[in-house]
Amino acid sequence: MIQYLASHGPGLIHWLILSNVLFAIGIYGLLSRRNAIGILMAVELMLNSAAMNAVVFNRFLAPKSVDGEILALFVIAVAAAEAVVALAIFVALFRDRSSIDVNRMDSMKG
Repeated sequence: MIQYLASHGPGLIHWLILSNVLFAIGIYGLLSRRNAIGILMAVELMLNSAAMNAVVFNRFLAPKSVDGEILALFVIAVAAAEAVVALAIFVALFRDRSSIDVNRMDSMKG
């Protein structure tokens, strides 16, 4: 089995397992973090896992097309724009409250 993997490389199932593990780590980080930066990093990890799925499926199901890679580039661009906007919001909240604890972000209440 090891010799087969060494000669042929990882298959579709191996890449999907890796992508699912990264997505699960992102979900755990999203649900367990109280720091806004940690939550943002977890969301980025989940977006990267989705982009990896697009590339992997494209590689194994339609190797001659580049649809998966183009979709991954769009996901990366959207993730970068989302990170910039989120960090700007976090900086503004930190200036106002001196904390980026998501449990204390209730400025819309009342």
